Amino acid sequence: MATEYGQGYGLDSGSGFPGSTERRHRLPAALRAPVEGRTWRELGYVLLSLPISVLLFTYAVTMVSLGAGLLVTFLGIPVLAGALAGCRGIGALERVRARALLDLDVAEPEPLRMKRQGAMAWMGAVLKSGTSWRALLYSVLHLPWAVFSFVVTVNVWALGWGLLTYPLWFWVFPAYAGQDGIQLYGDETHRIYLDNPFEITVTALVGLLFTIATPWIVRALTMVDRLLVHGLLGPSRLASRVVELESDRGVVVDTAAADLRRIERDLHDGAQARLVALAMDLGLAKEKLQEDPEAAQRMVDEAHGEVKTALQELRDLARGIHPAVLTDRGLDAALSSVASRCTVPVQVEVDLAQRPAPAIEGIAYFTVSELLQNVSKHSRATWAGVEVWRTENRLMLQVVDNGVGGAEVAPGSGLAGLAERLDAVDGILVVDSPEGGPTRVTAELPWRGEHVR
Repeated sequence: MATEYGQGYGLDSGSGFPGSTERRHRLPAALRAPVEGRTWRELGYVLLSLPISVLLFTYAVTMVSLGAGLLVTFLGIPVLAGALAGCRGIGALERVRARALLDLDVAEPEPLRMKRQGAMAWMGAVLKSGTSWRALLYSVLHLPWAVFSFVVTVNVWALGWGLLTYPLWFWVFPAYAGQDGIQLYGDETHRIYLDNPFEITVTALVGLLFTIATPWIVRALTMVDRLLVHGLLGPSRLASRVVELESDRGVVVDTAAADLRRIERDLHDGAQARLVALAMDLGLAKEKLQEDPEAAQRMVDEAHGEVKTALQELRDLARGIHPAVLTDRGLDAALSSVASRCTVPVQVEVDLAQRPAPAIEGIAYFTVSELLQNVSKHSRATWAGVEVWRTENRLMLQVVDNGVGGAEVAPGSGLAGLAERLDAVDGILVVDSPEGGPTRVTAELPWRGEHVR
């Protein structure tokens, strides 16, 4: 297994050291927000949403109403299917707009699934697709939200910048409007205008507060747009789960194939080769038994040693497939056996009232075994610990050592492969390994149920 101990000494781009590409800002985020590119992109998204949502709503309501009205004839089905297909296309455009202006990358929803070719099969697939109806729902629901967010954004934005720049344009009132400034209060006998230097300054400060707050208001409004796009125009949770399970199935198949190749290679290069050599040696010893008994005796002794070696290799191979001690006595005894073969002292604590399912138990065993191999070979630790416990419906594993640290889940690495194996059964691998140590690797597995004998 490839290992990552001792890696990770390079400085990343966000480390803040000389040569780092991380941008440093002199102003805090609250003061930068009104002029940041993200703020202007979100503002553009909100302003575009109103006319776009009007078109979407008009199209969706008109076409679906037409299709529903024509359902009494055969024409209603193709019209309704065409309306839903148009909504799917609208959803694709809205995902592009959200990606460009909101920096929201939403995956493509599941494609149409047609059992056969033809127009009728296509219409049936469109009408049965949940993606089509979610896109229609988005087209209808987006209009009222777009109107609300547009009105709030435009008013707050105009108010903030208008008051902030009031010192620059307040002269317009006495010159062209016939009043001293913005009228704050007025009745039949009394009026209050913002016209003296103090009032103008306070007005500008209030405008500054509105200007600073406006980007965060817009950001909060666009969070709802993000939820709408992600929830209605992206893949459904069921489809995402299916894709995830298909990926996990591929990982399991690849892992099983790799394990099978490893076992075949170990048998061919190890025990099988020794047994072939043993058969040849015994054949030669049989021929020399009458002519040179002493030489035959030496050859038999050598063959006996080869038998012991072959048996040890077969035991090691069997232990690598599924150790007997794990089947017979469970994780506590099996992990203690693994710990006894580690090059550093290992303290094992297993707190389980009952045994997990055999598959989960085996994955837990091999996870700890591979992590302890890393500790033995690369951590330069003087102590390690293994803890196993159950939390509700999860089996928790933790391997800790006081070595040099620097372990990371890098692509193509051993820890990455281990994380993929755990992910195949809905497990999680978390590595906490700062430079200089200690290293703490936590694995979380589902509790599949009690071990039944």
